[in-house]
Amino acid sequence: MPAETLDGERRVALTPAVVPQLQKLGAAVVVESGAGAAAGYPDAAYEEKGATIGTRDDALSANVVAYVRVLANDPASPDLAKLHAGQVVVGMAAPFAQPRVAAALADKGVTLHSLELLPRTTRAQAMDVLSSQANIAGFKSVLMAGVALPKVFPLMTTAAGTMAPARVFVVGAGVAGLSAIATARRLGAVVEAYDVRAAAKEEVKSLGAKFVEFDLDTGQEGTGSGAYAKALTDEQLAKQRELMTAVVAKSDVVITTAQVQGAKAPVLITDDMVRAMAPGSVVVDLAAEQGGNVEPSRPGETVDVDGVKVIGPVNVPSEAPFHASQLYGKNVANFLALIVADGAVAPPGDDDIVNQTTVCRDGRIVNERVQSALGAEEGVTS
Repeated sequence: MPAETLDGERRVALTPAVVPQLQKLGAAVVVESGAGAAAGYPDAAYEEKGATIGTRDDALSANVVAYVRVLANDPASPDLAKLHAGQVVVGMAAPFAQPRVAAALADKGVTLHSLELLPRTTRAQAMDVLSSQANIAGFKSVLMAGVALPKVFPLMTTAAGTMAPARVFVVGAGVAGLSAIATARRLGAVVEAYDVRAAAKEEVKSLGAKFVEFDLDTGQEGTGSGAYAKALTDEQLAKQRELMTAVVAKSDVVITTAQVQGAKAPVLITDDMVRAMAPGSVVVDLAAEQGGNVEPSRPGETVDVDGVKVIGPVNVPSEAPFHASQLYGKNVANFLALIVADGAVAPPGDDDIVNQTTVCRDGRIVNERVQSALGAEEGVTS
């Protein structure tokens, strides 16, 4: 396992806790020296569990190489020259946003398993890196908002008077949204939430938040295959924004989490909607890296819109690298249990999880959506 090289990435692909699990598969674990330091996992902790500490070249020569961000999501990564045919790479490869990473690995004869492509099934839950990392992101988004907001979250009654609780509106009740709702409620805020999926209503209510309902005539349009959200039509988006304006205007904090797998995030909060909020209010756009749910948000920046702070955080799970790595490492170890047996890479040929995460194999891109992203015909890598 090599250290991560993407700027600002503090997570690590495997933690000391999963080393014994991998050893039971017959695998010897090699960790680049210092790989876990930024996440709070020193070399000694890996050695105590039986891992070997080595150089980056040692880590990159393994039969299976585990990353958080495969090749730092850069097809020109210097790691590429050190990989060789027959190796297996596992991690988050941004296959639709950065398909050239997959193409570069295919050209080297490396097999890539991109964990973003895990099916949303019960069996795959223990390997679901998107969900585990979204949990962290939802939690951190509320803390970011709380720091930026010039108010306190809970109702407070003091000798000097009573302070009303903050009003928080969460857009998108997937894993990140539900985590944000739960965190805001624990901090004492009055929370409302919206999701195009009607099935999210009971989950929102179970956390003590109010579910805001907008009639968009979607039927089942808001739910895609595998429980991923599906993009709305332009007409539905326009109606959604119109109905949402009043809720946004009365909120102290708005947190947006809506994303569509493999596509640019939909713009749900317009510039005018932000301007309708009271000065001092805060918007946190967790979809900023995917284009943003909030029209004025910018990735990695805090934008002031008439006194409203619009925060566009990037790589939020890396802000809590110890626990984010703990969850991610367990996801990876559970996935490796599917493809490693008796110390050898032996993926089953009929496993839906293995097949759906495979992007390239035997020098070919085998995922049709990545082929399309590359603008290539089936079986052509570049």
